[in-house]
Amino acid sequence: MVDPLRDPDDPELLDPHQERDLAGLVEAARVASGAVRYGKVGRVGCATVVVNRDNPLPTGNHACALYGSSAEVAGTLLRLERTFADIGRAEAVVFASPTTVAEIEGIADDAGWHAIEESVVVVHRGGTVDVSEVTVRPARDEDLPGVAALLADELGLPMEGTGRLVRHLGQRLDDPRCVLLVTDDPDPGARRLLGFAAGFTERGVGLVEQLVVRPARRRRGLGGALAARAVATLRSAGALLVAAQVEEGGAGDRFAEACGFVTGYPVTAYVRRVDELLD
Repeated sequence: MVDPLRDPDDPELLDPHQERDLAGLVEAARVASGAVRYGKVGRVGCATVVVNRDNPLPTGNHACALYGSSAEVAGTLLRLERTFADIGRAEAVVFASPTTVAEIEGIADDAGWHAIEESVVVVHRGGTVDVSEVTVRPARDEDLPGVAALLADELGLPMEGTGRLVRHLGQRLDDPRCVLLVTDDPDPGARRLLGFAAGFTERGVGLVEQLVVRPARRRRGLGGALAARAVATLRSAGALLVAAQVEEGGAGDRFAEACGFVTGYPVTAYVRRVDELLD
């Protein structure tokens, strides 16, 4: 039987129309997630933009879906520089996917933007992971400093700035669309988290946004248990589609495959420093 999500001429690829539709659904959910709780979503030129001063993560302040003529896209990139400078960001970030014009690479280069990361969106298509030996539970307020420390370490954020991240995580903990799961150290004397998974669901689309396991405890089934529970929780919250974004060809890509995800479409992150516009 033909898979309706796949190109019949190349089963490894999505059908181009399905690919763009899928990207639109996932990006709409990512934008909504980035806006929790005090962010704003809108249009700048031919781009969709989310800005959220309370969200210290790149996904809380970014643009996507740049679709228009070359002149419109170039003009939008210039306007995005000012948009992100005005809210005090050091960088402007654009995630380019099938909802963005194919010429974005050349246009971005000419405008001083640089491609810094190649990733892929992966879609959960089933499969099971044995989680019987791992206890995963919903996070509580007292878990937030530990989650923030793990996330800051994973993303290379300054540890002295985790207070802002804790506040942001607290806002998400109060939003029913958000999922935050943790697993504890089985040693009762340790009283520390070994890992966490964060997700979001919006209009039938679920996102596994972050999944971090303490480096010394990886490859012991904790990540698989967190992923399986996150997918199940998102589906229970109404998600008909569950997706994640991982580095292309990296360990995250292989881990996602082992957890039942398949490659959907590529995403390129473009960045422009805007520090000089802050004065």
